[in-house]
Amino acid sequence: MKRILTILFATAVIAGSLAVGAIAYGSSSATQASKSATLTIRHQTRGCHTWSTANGRSAPTQRLTLAQGGTLRVVDNDVMPHRFAQTSGTHVQIVHARMGHMSATATVRFSQRGVYRFTTKPGEDYPGIHVKTVGEDYTLRLTVTVS
Repeated sequence: MKRILTILFATAVIAGSLAVGAIAYGSSSATQASKSATLTIRHQTRGCHTWSTANGRSAPTQRLTLAQGGTLRVVDNDVMPHRFAQTSGTHVQIVHARMGHMSATATVRFSQRGVYRFTTKPGEDYPGIHVKTVGEDYTLRLTVTVS
């Protein structure tokens, strides 16, 4: 039993020192900003719509970090059209900001460092689609930090 505990302790010390060394030399992927991200708007019963990145947690408010020169794609998989709009930060060009149908995509390229804020302006439900929702509609908000 004493030998097993000694081996486990030694393994933990070696693993810990390797992790500290990787962080000290900047090789930790957690500290590196992505060059691109995709944010997907989806419909749901409570709150009407949310969005998520890389199939992560879906929520009405999201935060992303991108590298300078990075690109953001916003895909509308909601049952209603959305217009992707910038609310603050250095002006960026949004290509296809009006996402008028399901699977429509808006794209933004960030050439300058800074903090950018966005929202969507949802349109009306598609004709013939009557979807019941619970509670008030969420306002989608996004903060992008470009480093």
